Amino acid sequence: MERYRFVLAAFAVLSIIYGALMALSERDLKRIVAYASISHLGFIALGIFSLTDNGINGAVIQIINHGIIISALFLIVGYVEARTGTRDLGELSGLERRMPWLYFFFLVATLAGLGMPGMNSFVGEFTIMLGAFQLNWVYAVLAGGGVILAAWYMLRLHQGLMHDPPKPRTEGVHDLHVGEGLLLVPLVAMMIFIGLYPKPITDVSTGSVNTYVSLIQPAASNPGTQ
Repeated sequence: MERYRFVLAAFAVLSIIYGALMALSERDLKRIVAYASISHLGFIALGIFSLTDNGINGAVIQIINHGIIISALFLIVGYVEARTGTRDLGELSGLERRMPWLYFFFLVATLAGLGMPGMNSFVGEFTIMLGAFQLNWVYAVLAGGGVILAAWYMLRLHQGLMHDPPKPRTEGVHDLHVGEGLLLVPLVAMMIFIGLYPKPITDVSTGSVNTYVSLIQPAASNPGTQ
């Protein structure tokens, strides 16, 4: 993999940008979240293919973050669709007034999804970008463009769903049931906890990552070694 890591890292960056641009172009809520997932997975791939301690440690953190954030977003989108009968962003607005608890959970998930400092995704993406910079600064700069696009499509999604006057589809909706809220509570709590204290994850992953990278780097410096 050492021989092809620059090519593989380039494909990872392409995945980041492609997923973000597709999320920006979509109006279907589930498709927006799905393309956001592709973009997030691009960051994970970039960290792995950087073959650096920082990059792979960041990828491990981001694998966990991805499962937490995307699960929460798909749950929220499902709740909205169940109440309104549509996933079209153009037909939805004003949910902040109708669903204040959903607004709170969605706000936290939005901030995590766009990589705000203090949230879990920031820790993973920042560490991955450090690893990408060690590989080549161009990868880090391009991945940074993906972060900017993520802020764009996540804020667009949040603004479209939660703010502006309610539309006919959202006039009569009711807020989350207790059971629905209980599904989101641990996910949101993990977004905040990992963002503020990622050490439990890095304590587990660092040893294995360092061993993996140390095995690859001698092989790279001495290609004749089998």
